[in-house]
Amino acid sequence: MNISDRLVALRREMECENIDIYIVPTDDYHQSEYVGEFFKCRQFISGFTGSAGIAAVTLDKAGLWTDGRYFIQAEHELSGSGITLYRSGEPGVDTLDEFLEKELPEGGVIGFDGRTAGVNTGKRFAMAAIKKNGTVSYRKDLIGRIWADRPGLPEEKVWLLEEKYSGESCTSKLERVRQKMKESSADVHLLSSLDDIAWLLNIRGGDIAYCPLVLSYLLLFEDHAELFADADKFPENVREELGKNNVILKPYDGIYAAVSSLPSGITILIDPERVNYTLYKSIPEGTGIIEKENPEVMMKCMKNDIEISNIRNAHIKDAVAHTRFMYWLKTAFAADGQCADSVIKDPQSAAPFTEISVSDKLEAFRAEEEGYLGASFAPISAFGSHGAIVHYSASPASDAVLTKGKMLLTDTGGHYREGSTDITRTVALGEISTKEKEDFTLVARAMLRLMNTVFLHGCSGANLDCIAREVFWKERVNFNHGTGHGVGYLLNVHESPVNFRWKEGTTPAPALERNMIISDEPGIYIEGSHGIRLENILLVCEDGENEYGRFMHFEPLTYVPIDLDALLPERMTAAERNMLNCYHSEVYKNVSPYLNEKERIWLKQYTRPV
Repeated sequence: MNISDRLVALRREMECENIDIYIVPTDDYHQSEYVGEFFKCRQFISGFTGSAGIAAVTLDKAGLWTDGRYFIQAEHELSGSGITLYRSGEPGVDTLDEFLEKELPEGGVIGFDGRTAGVNTGKRFAMAAIKKNGTVSYRKDLIGRIWADRPGLPEEKVWLLEEKYSGESCTSKLERVRQKMKESSADVHLLSSLDDIAWLLNIRGGDIAYCPLVLSYLLLFEDHAELFADADKFPENVREELGKNNVILKPYDGIYAAVSSLPSGITILIDPERVNYTLYKSIPEGTGIIEKENPEVMMKCMKNDIEISNIRNAHIKDAVAHTRFMYWLKTAFAADGQCADSVIKDPQSAAPFTEISVSDKLEAFRAEEEGYLGASFAPISAFGSHGAIVHYSASPASDAVLTKGKMLLTDTGGHYREGSTDITRTVALGEISTKEKEDFTLVARAMLRLMNTVFLHGCSGANLDCIAREVFWKERVNFNHGTGHGVGYLLNVHESPVNFRWKEGTTPAPALERNMIISDEPGIYIEGSHGIRLENILLVCEDGENEYGRFMHFEPLTYVPIDLDALLPERMTAAERNMLNCYHSEVYKNVSPYLNEKERIWLKQYTRPV
């Protein structure tokens, strides 16, 4: 079925169930950022493949809401589908709540699969229905009814993350969380967020692409825990380790009955941002509900010293792979006899370089590093005008051939036993325009200024984001995404709630604490021409304390050169040039010992002072 046929089929089911508006979120049953193939209902009904968005379908209209990262992509993918793109946050654009108020008839019904909506989202839909004296229907998966060839749930095996990598035993983590439960007077703690469960139990899996997590729920009691997951995925050694901590395995879909049958009079701790609406509505009446952020959230954001030591090693490995990739790409382009027709070709196979082929090559360099487990998110390899699509994903249909005089943007990362990485570099392929160099220099200045910031303890990313954006705002330009996000340790590469974001969301960013890890990735995007983003991962460090307070600074974990071929040093201040030179000195010191002679000579040239 094409998208139009799918909408017809969905509307037929809506009429059978007397549903006036059916909402399809992006989420799985665990409010994950990335979802497995089984859960891609919003993609199925809309054709939009981005990782963020929500669709709403009435009997005669359909809309999709997404943020600024995906405007260009969504416009292209929704073309001809009959679905209207609503650009979230743009002036004059109805929010989903405003759409519901306009489109829901008096006494109407809003339908959605409550397992795919968080507690607060479900409550919003319920309030929207109440305003029209209507109701919600949250127990019907209408997409599942019409998705004939829906993929099955994954069957990847679970494995243990040894303490030499995690830095803390499961026993210790359980004790810390139970102490937080006592402080909140909670008898039981319901966990649905996959990264929180994986962190707490020191388990990893492969149930979601790019996220080494296990589809599961957890009920944590004072003296035991019940883990709801597919038991067939748990090898004997994992079962034994869980058993040592009195963690009992139960069927994955048994969580709803277990919650419904909790004894009356108890108090349950849930995170409304990380528990689905159906689970919430399953809690028996008379149960005390404490709605607050999971204690695991901040615990896992503040890495321990063993994790930090491991993460530094992971980033060195990643830097070696990425630097070797840059050397390979630059020298292949510059080789005698190449590019006579403006097309960059592999010097060995003579096949044209494309977005996908060079991305595969970068992945191959990473795979040569010891302990490499795979990509930490879907790689972005965007040439020329594709770079202006913030979350572009090359496909066989869009796979651009690399040619002279344009830039290649790669936003990629890897999971290693020692941790996870995320890096963006934009490189010039030959001589690029002055405008592109000006924009590249602007982005480099912003990234360097934020990376070198010293700040008082208590500042959050919301306080510091303007340090990166200031150089953009002075030029009266901006970028429609956050400047940075937290990074998990072999969990989610985008780890909330740590961020650099000048606009506070529904949950304010926490203060930046020692051993938090955050990305620094400003960018500029010129539709139809080019996109530039540079990203380093930063470690939050103590800087010292005096009569003025306790100061903090950042340490870069990423050590990959910034392309001097695309830079205009004369557009930088002396202080900014010094920042770049100091950074490049560290790049050479950290990476060069792992390169061969030709690669070291190249790196020396590409980290020269400016």
